[in-house]
Amino acid sequence: MKKGLLFLLMSMITISSFSQGLRINTYGSYAFKDRVDFYADDNDYYTGTLKDGFMYGGGLEFMVDDDYGIELTYLRMNSYANMTYYQGGKKNTNYSLATNYILLGSNRYFDTKSKMIEPYGGAQIGVVIFNYKNPTTLATGNITKFAWSLKSGVNVWATKQVGIKFQAQVSSAVQSIGGGLYFGTGGSGAAINTNSSVFQFGLGGGIMFKLGKDK
Repeated sequence: MKKGLLFLLMSMITISSFSQGLRINTYGSYAFKDRVDFYADDNDYYTGTLKDGFMYGGGLEFMVDDDYGIELTYLRMNSYANMTYYQGGKKNTNYSLATNYILLGSNRYFDTKSKMIEPYGGAQIGVVIFNYKNPTTLATGNITKFAWSLKSGVNVWATKQVGIKFQAQVSSAVQSIGGGLYFGTGGSGAAINTNSSVFQFGLGGGIMFKLGKDK
């Protein structure tokens, strides 16, 4: 987790040192809950819900030209995972869960008659890190998965340098690469299940700052 934040910070410093078309984007959104399941038989199953919550973070975007930007993004959500599983009997645990996305991708902007209105769409890939804690055993751990994200929205510029962002986004932890996500009594595991990908749909926005002139 700390390494991911350090990488993001160093990337921001490196890009800002030569960028003349730099934007800093802040994000805040409501992320809806989603299910995660693995079922082998009556004595080997994990099923549960990743609870909804507030997702927040930021991104550093370098404008390649007026219509395209490359963005490095970090998003975090503190929530819970209510999991039912079989381990010497049917059990249920409500795990504390922190979800951390580190994503890199591009944004496409569309021209309008107004310079204040800027519709866009974007796609990113990267990793998601789940940090969890079992409240019963106090066991902790983390799971890292490949992730992708799609977003669409509109920027409304209040001034030439400051704007408000309205956005819808879906982020996914791809479980088909490396197995399914589940939690056990004292740890975690991975089971092959191509249908267990986690999808987190969010609605929200943020504030953006333009630090240089767009190319």
